[in-house]
Amino acid sequence: MKKYFVIAFLLLHCMAAMAESTAATQDHAQIKRVAADFVRQQSASLAGKVSYKIGDIDRRITMPACPRIEAFLPAGSPFIGNTSVGVRCMKNNGWSIFVPVQIKVSLNLLLSARQLPSGHILQKQDLISRTIEVSQTEGLTDPKQAIGMVLRYSIAAGQILRETMLRQPFSVKQGQIVHLVVQGDGFSIRSEGAALANAGEGRSVRIRSISGRVIGGVAQANGEVEIEP
Repeated sequence: MKKYFVIAFLLLHCMAAMAESTAATQDHAQIKRVAADFVRQQSASLAGKVSYKIGDIDRRITMPACPRIEAFLPAGSPFIGNTSVGVRCMKNNGWSIFVPVQIKVSLNLLLSARQLPSGHILQKQDLISRTIEVSQTEGLTDPKQAIGMVLRYSIAAGQILRETMLRQPFSVKQGQIVHLVVQGDGFSIRSEGAALANAGEGRSVRIRSISGRVIGGVAQANGEVEIEP
């Protein structure tokens, strides 16, 4: 009888140990929920329509249960496309795991309506708008960002317009005789000089004055150059 009692005691002890071990394992579903909450919060500031899918965690991976876990974006990981979100245990010597995530962003972007040459000044008829799923949040969305701007190089029809493709039109051109304006407290002096480079509104430009002196100024929309006194 004593022998059966010992066996029963050992069986109960083993079962309790197994139950304790199972209870001490971190729930994968909770990890995925934390990752999903993080993606939802971080994507709220993104332009366009955002959708995401949290990938599965390998069931063979087990970690000790943790009372407080938090998500983070691993250094160098993009927050779009096929990426990953980290989840870590906030205890000393805690664990961390990377959860696969697919984040899709659809933006209403501006495209070129036709092939356009370098130096072309964009007009309304040069632009079309399309909703496109993108892998990076680049591209112009508002016609006001493009109309009146100048293409730095030629582009094909249907090409997404980006800020790096465009420049402001030159208000001052190299070799042009421009009016120089010096304004101070209660005075204004005007003279002339030759621009040594092209410059758009608000850009710095160097001018050779009538006396031959090279001075710096800021190009204005009306073609004048404002010199700091």
